[in-house]
Amino acid sequence: MRLTPVIVAAFILSMAVPSVAQEWTEYVSKEDRFTTNFPGQPTVTNTIYKSQFGADLPARVYRATRGPGRYSLTVVDYRDIERILTEKAKSCPAGSEPCRGGFSSTGPGYSWADRAGALIYAAWQVMQRDAKVTEYSWNNINQVVGQQLFLTGNADKSRTMVSMYMHDDRLYIAEGTVPAGYPEPGLFLDSLAFLDSNGNSVRYDSHYVNGQPLPTINGGQMRTDPGAGGARYGGPRGGGAGGRGRGGAPGGGAN
Repeated sequence: MRLTPVIVAAFILSMAVPSVAQEWTEYVSKEDRFTTNFPGQPTVTNTIYKSQFGADLPARVYRATRGPGRYSLTVVDYRDIERILTEKAKSCPAGSEPCRGGFSSTGPGYSWADRAGALIYAAWQVMQRDAKVTEYSWNNINQVVGQQLFLTGNADKSRTMVSMYMHDDRLYIAEGTVPAGYPEPGLFLDSLAFLDSNGNSVRYDSHYVNGQPLPTINGGQMRTDPGAGGARYGGPRGGGAGGRGRGGAPGGGAN
């Protein structure tokens, strides 16, 4: 039997373009306490991230591609920053205030300020790229507050979306880049979720801000994870409607 040109073309297209459902899979990292959707298995690279006040922090970068799209998630571990910057301050010139730090607000070696300003510093680094920032907005994922940037005018005319969050003293920088004319990489950025020490997904009842008193989770339960970011500063805050949203960013959902 002779196939018509339309059937032949449809067959070739089906073989050449795999379905999105087959490519996008949930990736879980219990070590870095997150889960997100990647197009296939990401490559993982250990690296060093230099913080605002000069701490060399351990970090991992998870990368994957899908066609011309590029996707990455960088996780920076701030848990040991007080010790690192306290040691660094020992080699400062005598009387150097930035290295000595004010223990009432900035912490030894400015470690408290470094951790508290991690999101702002990360956003500032993104803004230094050779691209135009077209939007800079507040955002949240499961009530973990963060920031989001949209960039256009990259050298290859691609567009980039970057979302950043701080959870349990870890900085998460999710980035998706797609060519001009392609849909936003929202499937990747919006799929991010955070895990507790047992590998369970965490959904807060009100806004979570790293270093602040912990909100309740899942309808009023208290978090009891050892070392949970914020636990050292006190008890829970008031409850509220749980949610997941993108702070009014284009195409975002309601909280």
